Amino acid sequence: MNILLHEPEIPYNTGNIGRTCVASGTALHLIKPLGFFIDEKSVKRAGLDYWDQLELYLYEDFDDFISKNPNATIYMATTKAKKTYAEVEYEKDSFIMFGKESAGIPEDILVRFKDTSIRIPMEPNIRSLNLSNAVAIVLYESLRQQNFAHMQLEGQLRNYKW
Repeated sequence: MNILLHEPEIPYNTGNIGRTCVASGTALHLIKPLGFFIDEKSVKRAGLDYWDQLELYLYEDFDDFISKNPNATIYMATTKAKKTYAEVEYEKDSFIMFGKESAGIPEDILVRFKDTSIRIPMEPNIRSLNLSNAVAIVLYESLRQQNFAHMQLEGQLRNYKW
């Protein structure tokens, strides 16, 4: 899978998302402008010591992303969608795109992806979830649908046996 962030603004969110991507074997794609420097300490701190293991791609704008990924299936995560994230079947190697924290995905982009726009159900008086939480929710549903391929499915206690 691939996570695509459109103009992320908060370094801690991007760092947390980077760590989630490393833990799940997912690539992270960032569309500029970014609200921080990619080598900023806070991004790396939020990703802890995993940032150097992240498969990371940068794009100048959405058109640059499309030109470099012309056949990409893109699911647009937005509070404006008609379908929930659990109602779609995610294709392997597809992209799940999230917008910047303050404004989401621009509507001129969303309107082109009506059939693949998805939302996380929430109470009506809540504007949105934290970006890194939203990414984790949708990403892990897509991975669940793929039976968590290539992921460790069992853990062990350190001092005892199950």
